[in-house]
Amino acid sequence: MLKQILFSIFLLFYQFTHLQTNNIHPNFILILADDQGWNGTSVKMMENKVSSRSDFYETPNIERIAEKGVIFSNAYASAPVCAPSRYSIQFGQTPARLKMIRVGMNTDHIDHDSELTIPKQLKKINANYNTAHFGKWGMDSTPENIGYNKSDGPTKNKDGVFNYNSNKLQWSNNESSDPKKIFSITKRAIDFIGENNENHTPFFLQISHYAIHSDIQARKETFEKFKNKNPGKIHNNLGLASMTFDLDESVGMILDKLKELNLLENTYIIYTSDNGSVPIIPPRKHYAESYNFPLQRGKWDAMEGGIRVPFIVMGPGINKRRYIDTPISFSDIFPTILNIAGNKILKRKSLDGGSFKKLLFNKSDKVCRKTKGLIFHVPYENKIALERAHSAIIVDNYKLLKFYDNDEINLYDIKNDISESIDLSKIYTKEKITKKLEKLLDKYLKEVKAPKWQPGITWKENPLKIINSFH
Repeated sequence: MLKQILFSIFLLFYQFTHLQTNNIHPNFILILADDQGWNGTSVKMMENKVSSRSDFYETPNIERIAEKGVIFSNAYASAPVCAPSRYSIQFGQTPARLKMIRVGMNTDHIDHDSELTIPKQLKKINANYNTAHFGKWGMDSTPENIGYNKSDGPTKNKDGVFNYNSNKLQWSNNESSDPKKIFSITKRAIDFIGENNENHTPFFLQISHYAIHSDIQARKETFEKFKNKNPGKIHNNLGLASMTFDLDESVGMILDKLKELNLLENTYIIYTSDNGSVPIIPPRKHYAESYNFPLQRGKWDAMEGGIRVPFIVMGPGINKRRYIDTPISFSDIFPTILNIAGNKILKRKSLDGGSFKKLLFNKSDKVCRKTKGLIFHVPYENKIALERAHSAIIVDNYKLLKFYDNDEINLYDIKNDISESIDLSKIYTKEKITKKLEKLLDKYLKEVKAPKWQPGITWKENPLKIINSFH
């Protein structure tokens, strides 16, 4: 009897130590959609606001993540376009600090090999961490440059069947058995998960979809499904609804695989989008009825429609179906993942983000950052949306926008005025807040020597890669 008891104790000890050796560090999966707006899923991004979800799209698998996780109502992409946001995720810095503030910029000034990144730092925590990136990269480097073990290479929009040069094609409903390569990307991700499960290695996996960026593609059967559904008042595009549904199906495939391999109990999943949605779809020319309603505007500028994004997290120890209204940004993802993996919050001065681990586990309602406020920097005229070079800062409930053509200032209470309809900057009771936020914004841009707008700097006509003007 005593021998049996001792053997049982030994067995439990062995199992515990074996678990500690192999699975003490959790797995992470970051699923990044492209151009999916804050209200672009069937999950309400605000608990009591029906308009914070789509009135036409269906995303039952993203709802599965929400049911078991937390929903960040005030989550922000670091920029209103893809490349700067993607850089911010990997480096934990603002695009302003990185001096990477638009698509197509030369980034030779960024030392991709030596900068801190998610995959590099995870391997310092545990050398066995296996890291992979599948899908759209959209950065002026390679995934391997910044530490990934496996990837699809330095892929861009065109690798996802992108017909930017043909406006008619990109907004047409094109049938495909593998729309936007959704399912082939997912297959590689699932294979990667299986390999690491067999090898008992912790992993970080980023799945960056080309969907729902134009051009529009979806499976034939999905088009048929939404042809028979009544369109919503805000969302009514058959193609976008179909492509969103196909994207959601791939999310379900990932969840099912994790469940099959019993990995859900040791895996954190983040679902989000690289920036806000396009505000309109041609041939419409005006922004009065934005696809991002109740948010103003959309992709390409720092109004809420361009930067506020869906953001949902599930994983071990996270309370089910809980809403968090503390503002977070993409620069916070890096320190949060490292913090959960077992590292203390990094103390490097260049790190703008802060860990939201305590928010996830309901131990705090704040994020501690070295950088005061969330910073957004769009120093070019894009001839779309706002059409003006501008920057923005969010501190607590307030958001300040500064325009560089005439130094105009706008101030919004985004907690009570999510549509940014009332400019408070001229109200005398808000003068202190306005001055404080402008000072904080100017100070930060000067400290990081952010690219500075000059007359004539536009989205296309005068590329920023040839501009050497800083704050």
